[in-house]
Amino acid sequence: MTTRSTIHLVDPQLAPLVGLFPDIELSRSTLVQARADSDAISRMRPPPPIEPVRYLAAGYDGAPDVPLLVFKPENARLRPAILHVHGGGMVMGSAYGLRHGPSSFAANHDIVIVSVDYRLAPETPFPGPQEDCYTALAWLLENAETLGVDAARIAVMGESAGGGLAAALAQMVRDRGEHRLCAQILVYPMLDHRTGGAEDPYDNPSVGEFVWTREKNQFGWGCLRGEYALNDDRQGWFSPSLATDLSDLPPAFITTGTLDLFFDESLEYARRLCQAGVSVEMRSYAGGFHGFNFFADTDIARSFDNDLNAAIKRLLRA
Repeated sequence: MTTRSTIHLVDPQLAPLVGLFPDIELSRSTLVQARADSDAISRMRPPPPIEPVRYLAAGYDGAPDVPLLVFKPENARLRPAILHVHGGGMVMGSAYGLRHGPSSFAANHDIVIVSVDYRLAPETPFPGPQEDCYTALAWLLENAETLGVDAARIAVMGESAGGGLAAALAQMVRDRGEHRLCAQILVYPMLDHRTGGAEDPYDNPSVGEFVWTREKNQFGWGCLRGEYALNDDRQGWFSPSLATDLSDLPPAFITTGTLDLFFDESLEYARRLCQAGVSVEMRSYAGGFHGFNFFADTDIARSFDNDLNAAIKRLLRA
């Protein structure tokens, strides 16, 4: 694929800010430092509106216990809840380091948020992170009454890698038939392991120049895949775009920027969900690169926040 500069396509308010994202190099040899740099950036943020309470959920089928952060407003009432899955390319990030987003959602919508600190690749490849998310959902449902949560109004939500894991979890829940979700909220989700590689089905030269590149994407997916041979019915749990059947999944809200590497796979996933009879709302933002919403004082970020908050309120009946 021929590469070209896309800076002229970036939203005018974002263009001067694109260089503020740290250019984190990702490789096996740099991963420890990349994680440390990412955590350091998180520690620079002010305290969140609601500090979380830590819990442990018993690991699935003998796996290690899964750390959880629970963000719960103080006043007592029966609330909807979101199981939140943080981003980080499958190889970085933590629930605590990225606690500001879920804390704000809990405060702004007066709902309970449970954020899962899933194990990272490559130390824990597929299906470990996915099973940790499933364990977290089971824990949330088992403790719904204690937490003041309406078990019929529990959604899953994630950004980037967390969005991909959220989509995978929705498929796992459907396939196992043990639980139910009322919605899936996928923010620039990492859905297709082929994107940026030799088998990329989209081959879009206008995406992936900034923040999250093809090279980083292939590194993250390679770490998550491990020795998985992609030869069984769990393909969609690994890479949600590979699922052959998307029917009977919960209603979806999907959002991405037009310059995000995940733009095409998000559009295609939304189209296939619609084709399978799933209610889906798709929002794309012209000139937005991966993570553009972090620049909260731009018009494009405000539009994103308004749409996301409206979707949360509507899908959870909050």
